[in-house]
Amino acid sequence: MKTVEITYRYHSDSGAERARPADADAARARLDDGNRSFAALLDNLDVGRGTVRRVIAVDPRDFGALSRGRVSPAQQPFAAVLGCSDARVPVELIFNEGPNDLFVVRVAGNGLGDEVLGSLKYAADHLGDSLKLIVVLGHSRCGAVTAAVDVFLDPSRYLAFAADHALRTILDRLLIVVHAAAMRLRETLGDDVVDLPGYRHALIEAATVLNAALTAHTVQHALHEDGTAPDLRASYGTYVISTRRIWAPRAGSSECDGLARPPDNAAGFNDLGDAIIASQRIRDMLAGGDAHRAQRRRPGR
Repeated sequence: MKTVEITYRYHSDSGAERARPADADAARARLDDGNRSFAALLDNLDVGRGTVRRVIAVDPRDFGALSRGRVSPAQQPFAAVLGCSDARVPVELIFNEGPNDLFVVRVAGNGLGDEVLGSLKYAADHLGDSLKLIVVLGHSRCGAVTAAVDVFLDPSRYLAFAADHALRTILDRLLIVVHAAAMRLRETLGDDVVDLPGYRHALIEAATVLNAALTAHTVQHALHEDGTAPDLRASYGTYVISTRRIWAPRAGSSECDGLARPPDNAAGFNDLGDAIIASQRIRDMLAGGDAHRAQRRRPGR
């Protein structure tokens, strides 16, 4: 088996900062390239031997080093990322970024509560010179979305959350999206879709990416409408833990690789629902393939 080394390195003879993206498209392209590079680094670890290395260049000033008088470095992230709290999704690492590159907000289910939206508004208002993009990042097998799907499939489970207002708040936000994803699956594939072997798993993943897209749409409009950042753009995606790649079906396209822009209106979200259901990943799940492979990978199986 191969050894992997990921190194953050400062070259003292360079003295140059890594250039920040000039606009939202460049920021999204950099994040997509970084994720592909990270994923490829860990592919085929069980084939051959040796050491695979990845070096991420950093500026020590982003750590507060090399500054006279111990002056704190200025924040200059080029993207803000709203992600889930899940420990398996280290945001900077999966995008191949270092310190001071990303402004990261993490909350279970990447829900858009007041504190989260306030944090993103702060970033847009105070870091506008460098900030070019906001990303809403879900992830596969999300525990919060899974809980919402299980309550949707068996409403009696909701009673277990009756005395816990904080958890119920997270669940309530997600139940609407789960319901929308389930309705779209039934409208497109018929009522019998619920009997397919991978229906539950497919519903979890469909709801996860739909939630990310809806949240990205909401954030973008909130920042535009109140004048905080009228030109700031948002994107969404799902980090697939098993492949380490970003997956994002998008309206009117069969493309699913990398981050995507959210739809602008209801018609666009209808098209996005169609794209999610038509994606090969969801079709494989509905057939039970992905769920069965996941069972075989579990320890003790």
